Parts: sequence; structure tokens; C-alpha cells
Amino acid sequence: PPEVTVYPERTPLLQQPNLLLCLVTGFYPGDIKIRWFRNGQEERARVVSSGLTRNGDWTFQALEMLEMTPNLGDVYCCRVEHPSLRSPISVEWMPFLEQVRHECHFLNGTQRVRYVLRYFYNGEEYARFDSEVGEYRAVTELGRPDAEYWNSQQDKLEYRRGMVDTYCRHNYGVVDGFTVQRQVKPMVTVYPTKTEPLQHHNLLVCAVHGFYPGNIEVRWLRNGHEEKAGVVSTGQVYNGDWTFQIMVMLEMTPQQGDVYTCHVEHPSLDGPVTVEWSE
Repeated sequence: PPEVTVYPERTPLLQQPNLLLCLVTGFYPGDIKIRWFRNGQEERARVVSSGLTRNGDWTFQALEMLEMTPNLGDVYCCRVEHPSLRSPISVEWMPFLEQVRHECHFLNGTQRVRYVLRYFYNGEEYARFDSEVGEYRAVTELGRPDAEYWNSQQDKLEYRRGMVDTYCRHNYGVVDGFTVQRQVKPMVTVYPTKTEPLQHHNLLVCAVHGFYPGNIEVRWLRNGHEEKAGVVSTGQVYNGDWTFQIMVMLEMTPQQGDVYTCHVEHPSLDGPVTVEWSE
């Protein structure tokens, strides 16, 4: 049966346009139906689909994206129907939630290590622990009571200070051979979301998948000049095989003779990969 994950492209903010992604992966056969709902009503406009992508294990994945502007109280739902399911899978998303993020920053291997723990509420960071500071600090007024309380707990403070070794250096040693030194080249595909004649608005997709590590640069060029307006990215998506994928889309209205190029740079490549598209 398919696994379904829903997440926004960017940190959600009220009344700020965003892209909501529904990633459906690990299913077979390939016939699947994915629909978006907002407050119980189906959304059909502003929906973009990646189409089916084959995984390396005889399963498929698909990415269905919804352009949206969240408002207070909105509930978005991605509903998935597949022959392997007795009933549809529905995954809800609301724009506000509590998040915690652990970060390990390495310089020259493990010679210098920095551990950062960040706390978010409603998409805004309100407090953090930084090993280079050695205590909790409020980022906004909302985080001041928490930071003061956590700093008063000496055992909690010592535990966090030790995370440089027990969490960061330890995990670096565990995964060094497989992840730190590992490099896999990206595969790049370019295609339009609709079959449209010249001078009609369309969305051009640059799908980059199967790469490792995750740091990658994807740019769009039109007739050799970089396009920055009208570019939308899904952000990096983890695959289940220690690789990543990303889709970068360009809103465009093609003219006769136009040549669009997706330009990809990645540490595994000796030089950039470029894939052209024209009518």
C-alpha cells in the first residue's frame, strides 16, 4: 500500500502564498488517484502533478502539489485511492504546529562541531540551544519563559551540552563511510505539465532525482538568461533509498524559437548538467 506524507514547501505563514505537497510512495501497481481538499471541499484549480515516477524496487511514487494561501482554521487534506487499499487514505494538514529541529554543523570532519536545537511554533523560531553559547536563548518574547525555565534545570543543560559528543560526533562516526563520503549523480528530466500551443501559459517541470548528498542547485534559463520570476520549488524530498529528489517548476508562456534550459549543479558532477526544452 502507498505511504502518504503532506508538507509545505516553505515555513507556513498566514495569508502568504505557499505550496503544499502530497508525496505518495511505495505503491504498486501504478494506477492511483490523488485529490486535494480544503475544509472538506475538493480543490481542482492550482493543482500540479509530477506524474508517476518509478522507484528502483518495482514500486512507484507520485507528487501532487497544491498552490494555496493558508488562513486561520483552514484544514487541508490529501486523499489517496489505490487498489491495495480497502478505503482511501486521508492525511490532513493545518498551517500551525509545534516543531523541534536538531542540527549538527561539522568543520574539517569532527575537528570542530556545533550542535543547535531549535524550537518553532506556528512556523516561527522562538527558542534555541546552541552548544557554542552553552545555554538556551529566547529568539522571540514567546520563548523567554521556556529558555529561563530550561536554563534553571542543570541536568537538562548538561545533557544538551553533551550532545556535541553523544549525538553529533557519535552519529558522524556511525554514518561517515556511507553518507559523508557517498556521492550519487542526479538524473534530470524536463517536461511541461500540459500540452499547450505556443503563446499559452504553461508550467515547465525540471525533475531531478536519485542524487546524494542533498545539497544541489537547480536553475532555469530562457535563451541563455536565468529566469528567477515564476520559479517554484518543492524543496528536497527524501527517497527511501538514501537519495533525494527535487522538482523546480517555471511558469512560462513559450514563444517561437524559445529554448528553456534546466541547469543543475551537484558535488557528484564534474560540471553542470543541462537539459534543454523547446516547442
